[in-house]
Amino acid sequence: MDLLLPTWSLLLEFVLLGLSGQVYPQMRRCRYQSRPHRRQYDMVGAVNGSEQHCFYTNCCLALYLITDHGELEVDTLACYLRYKTCSEDACTRVNHFLHCVCNGDLCNNVTSWTREGEKKPVPLQNSNAKLRSPVDPLCEPKAADITDVELLKELRRGTFAAVWQGRFKGAPVAVKVFPKAWRHKFLAEREVHQLLETGHPHPNMVQYLVAGSIGACWSSGPFAIVLEYAAHGSLHSYLSEHVSSWTSCLTLCQSLSQGLSHLHKQDIHKPPVAHGDLSSSNVLVKADGTCALCDFGCSTILRPGHFTGTQVKLAARGKGTLLYMSPEILEGSVMFNDSWHLQADVYSLGLVLWEVWMRCFDLFGESVPPHLLPYEQELRPSVTLEGLLQLVLFSEQRPAIPEVWQQHPQGAAVADLLSCCWDADADARLSASCAADRLASF
Repeated sequence: MDLLLPTWSLLLEFVLLGLSGQVYPQMRRCRYQSRPHRRQYDMVGAVNGSEQHCFYTNCCLALYLITDHGELEVDTLACYLRYKTCSEDACTRVNHFLHCVCNGDLCNNVTSWTREGEKKPVPLQNSNAKLRSPVDPLCEPKAADITDVELLKELRRGTFAAVWQGRFKGAPVAVKVFPKAWRHKFLAEREVHQLLETGHPHPNMVQYLVAGSIGACWSSGPFAIVLEYAAHGSLHSYLSEHVSSWTSCLTLCQSLSQGLSHLHKQDIHKPPVAHGDLSSSNVLVKADGTCALCDFGCSTILRPGHFTGTQVKLAARGKGTLLYMSPEILEGSVMFNDSWHLQADVYSLGLVLWEVWMRCFDLFGESVPPHLLPYEQELRPSVTLEGLLQLVLFSEQRPAIPEVWQQHPQGAAVADLLSCCWDADADARLSASCAADRLASF
């Protein structure tokens, strides 16, 4: 639930509220209770003890964590997002959370909601389920017919969506399913996939097949994107289970950098696109041992004339996502041009390339270390934003490059490439195309 509220506007409203000594009577009043990691909700209204008076909305939010025992535990009670209008009270389950909105004063009191109000996405509760539902003649038609997709097994579940193994027209596919609450994420990712499919689809991008609403109506959700199935799963899983030769690792690294170079490239078919969440979990390994980029839910399309420089917010707080964030994003720096999106991707690329080479037995000889995420060894036993800031931003440390690599004829070239990708100065980093060219010369 990322909030992009103009800082100057918020400051002005706080000043006005302070000068008046009271809250405007037309403002919605909501119960307020927030955990430390949800403090962004402080900024959408004036907090007074256990109440909040909303600036932009008539909606109150109640966000509950669903415990392992099926109980509801309050995560956040606050005003909802900017300009949100609640037509009716509703609850939706999103992963391990119950997300509820309502439109009355103090309606989000903890005693106001029960588990019976939960609306679960269907038909995802059952495996081997067809994506079918009754048709409502009054609803908006679906954008695409995906009723021939069959779900077989859930592969992984992320913050915004779950990925299933499935079948489509008799062939194995991957199906990324978004709950109704994350429709905007589905639309953003679908837009990138459709953009990448124009012209000639690139072999190092996951192939997009079809997308649409699982429900009878386009607006009803859940929503699904159907993609090619990668035989070896994510690069993270592959590296956890395999050590590889120099040639195999080089193939992984070359195809990954070529995919990112294509994503960043501007041509007659597309503007540059920044991935925004590059990690070994968001790269697939195909049957031929090459990589394909996937998961474009956090991507940014850099269209000419649409400046997107802004104060960067840490939208995702999972350990895996944080570890790949560039120093300038961790710091929350203000950017003055669009190139920072691409430079941040190259920093992440350097970390993923390091992950791959750390599983190369030709670089290590007999003793290859187990698969580690970047900085995982340095920040054990726990990874925190504060620890990562100290290590990456203030100390300017990077994942250790083993001395034994220098014994390999290409070891020094690998180390130099990594250093040029993860440079502390964003402007000094290689471009994705330059990284691809260097790898091609190995």
